[in-house]
Amino acid sequence: MKAVVLAAGEGTRLRPLTLTRSKHMIPLAGKPILEHLLLALKEGGINEVLMVVNYYEDLIRNYFVDGSRWGLRINYFHQERLLGTANAIDLVEDHVDNEGFLVIYGDLLIDSSVIKSVIKKYNEKGLITLSIVPVKNPQQYGVVTLENDLVKEIFEKPKPESMHGNLVNAGVYVFSREIFEEIKKTSKSLRAEYEITDTLQLLLKRNVQIASNAISPESWMDIGQPWDLLEANQRILEHAKHVNRGEVEDGVHTIGVLVLEEDARIRSGAYIEGPVYIGRGSDIGPNCYVRPFTSMDRNVRIGNSCEIKNSLILNGTHIGHLSYVGDSIIGENCNLGAGTLTANLRLDKKTVKVKVKDKLIDSGRRKLGVIMGDNVETGIGAKFMPGVKIEPNVWIGPGVILNRDVPSRTFVLQKQDLEYREVKKYQ
Repeated sequence: MKAVVLAAGEGTRLRPLTLTRSKHMIPLAGKPILEHLLLALKEGGINEVLMVVNYYEDLIRNYFVDGSRWGLRINYFHQERLLGTANAIDLVEDHVDNEGFLVIYGDLLIDSSVIKSVIKKYNEKGLITLSIVPVKNPQQYGVVTLENDLVKEIFEKPKPESMHGNLVNAGVYVFSREIFEEIKKTSKSLRAEYEITDTLQLLLKRNVQIASNAISPESWMDIGQPWDLLEANQRILEHAKHVNRGEVEDGVHTIGVLVLEEDARIRSGAYIEGPVYIGRGSDIGPNCYVRPFTSMDRNVRIGNSCEIKNSLILNGTHIGHLSYVGDSIIGENCNLGAGTLTANLRLDKKTVKVKVKDKLIDSGRRKLGVIMGDNVETGIGAKFMPGVKIEPNVWIGPGVILNRDVPSRTFVLQKQDLEYREVKKYQ
């Protein structure tokens, strides 16, 4: 069976990280989100992938090429305009087989069991199959109601007062070719897009049966908000196995799982509490404390006496000595001056709120630090309050305390009044 992977979107809710890359290419534990997905597809029995792309598609094409490195055959389809999931699926009509094809959203973190189960259900029932999963926040998804294990109705992002349970559309389907006829009848949604959920509603109105495939929330995760990246990274590292391809100097203490890639170095005096991922060419220490669920991409430099906790540090970033980075995401090629501090806990201990698409959203996390885009530089002693977002190409001056988001190409300086007094000798 072929798989259609929908990877055309930007992921505006994941800004500032998606201002310089597709959301599907954000790295977690050394691999882009999309690579983790493709590995699950391969393990689930898929050998051929039809990839629908648009935003920063060259990054995707150049990284995965023809897929042979992963034992896959990948063909790409350019979605000219981002007109929704139904429009994206329609692009592959002439390239799928009669026996059915799998469709999956490209920003999901899944277990291969999800792929195996939805294919098995489709083969057993011979019906279009939609995967469902229970979630804590169903109002953010398409809520699915069932009748005798068949899909009865889909309510797209219902209001809390009109909830219909907590089972939601997981974004993993198996379709037969009849879906294309119904896509052509689908009207634009309120978002001016052709939604595959609207297509399914048309089928339901014609009394076409749609099977449901229940999956476990432990085997599925939708990466939609910046802080979801921290949870997704944690899930991956929880299943990591110890690997040491780099150099660990005498005097380094490690506990738990450590994944250390080629040409990486941990200097004497460092304390590494796994699971931790350290990418190729990175240089850590001396005398650093790296705490669980931290991932450092390629060529990361962590200076003397730093503490890094539960954070994503992307390729080429340097963090100066005496700095603290906790529960944060730091983009590529950032340079944090000595003594840079990220606050990750409010004084009142309440959950941290983050501005997403000009709306203040409760992250649900008591601990959340800074979310920083690429190419950000800070002076010595810069400080960030919980949940602050910094867009790419920003300079933060020395001693600045940031308590609000900063747009791209901004230089933030702190004004200070200096008073110089003559010092008289003591009598």
